[in-house]
Amino acid sequence: MVTPEGVLEGFDVILDGERIESIIPSGSVDTKEVNVMDADGGWVMPGLIDIHADFIENMAAPRPTSILDMGMAFREAERILAVQGITTMFHSISFISKLHAFSSPIRAPELTRKLLTEISDSHSRKHLIHHRFHARFELDSVDRIEEIQQYIREGKIHLLSIMDHTPGQGQYRDMNVYRDTMKKWKNLDDESVERLVTAVQNRAMLGLEEVTTLTDLAHEYGIAVASHDDDTIEKLDVVQAFGSDISEFPITLEVAREARRRGMYSVAGAPNVLLGGSHSGNLSAAEAVDLGVVDVLCSDYYPASLLRSVFKLHHDLEKPLHEMVNLVTINPARAVKIGQETGSLEPGKCADILVVRDAGDENGFHPTVSDVLVSGHHVLGTSYRSGQGGSR
Repeated sequence: MVTPEGVLEGFDVILDGERIESIIPSGSVDTKEVNVMDADGGWVMPGLIDIHADFIENMAAPRPTSILDMGMAFREAERILAVQGITTMFHSISFISKLHAFSSPIRAPELTRKLLTEISDSHSRKHLIHHRFHARFELDSVDRIEEIQQYIREGKIHLLSIMDHTPGQGQYRDMNVYRDTMKKWKNLDDESVERLVTAVQNRAMLGLEEVTTLTDLAHEYGIAVASHDDDTIEKLDVVQAFGSDISEFPITLEVAREARRRGMYSVAGAPNVLLGGSHSGNLSAAEAVDLGVVDVLCSDYYPASLLRSVFKLHHDLEKPLHEMVNLVTINPARAVKIGQETGSLEPGKCADILVVRDAGDENGFHPTVSDVLVSGHHVLGTSYRSGQGGSR
């Protein structure tokens, strides 16, 4: 049993409806009086909390020209997320101008509105996991300020991040990386890429005063604010000026360390752990975890990476398992201000619980979620068949 302070053996979690009632030594309760789920041979841990993932974009638009029904995409996405052990998902959609290099049909205002509706409606209909909305607001979204302010006032946004993907700084401070990315993303030739760079660098942007007005509104409604791709100490000065609580994807170890020193939560991508580094050539998440300068891992674009990265870090870095589990449970919960409600196995908290087992074989260890409880409801149970040989 994985708690924030360590791993316990020989204990039971006692549930009362949707809440954890107590954690007591095994055998303390007459099993004839209660319903029992036997997790023998597995790890019992909190449900995973993913505060940054654009997976829903991939489900709704698997190809740039193929926009599927948002309701269907939402329903199918949550089934996949439950299998990965994610019990609270902050679906991330970018508010972005049409002039921006990363604009796409799925990020259009009408589709954002459909996703917000799906999330809001999910609370009063059949659903598997907890759904929340992470609004990623690009500084060039000058025509969408009123739109996002209205969503905040309506209680439909649960995390706000301020982004600037202008080439020459942040994630794309290396212009060659930006050019190569655009060639692959938009299938452009060199001349077209240069025209794009010029257009993006000269587009209209929000100023600090306008951003501060927006983030002040978010804080008024109890919403955490994140900055994105902080690449210098001076950038931290700026993002703290508009009240950032979280530093998402700091570009260097120096910035990640300083963000934590200032009391900000530092977030890295779990795919970075599995890939052995950043796809943009920036900070190594595993190294940052090893040095203790990262508090939270998010799936970014690959939900399966959360659970797998926990055990990889535990094995490769010889870090205590509970500390690695905290990176995807109680730490993100605290970062987005829901730590009193969920994120750990503690009495009084929401019973969001996983049973994780090793489904590996002679080819290696493979952590797999066998059971998922959300608010005390058993929403998923899976069991691998033993290999029998042949084609059966």
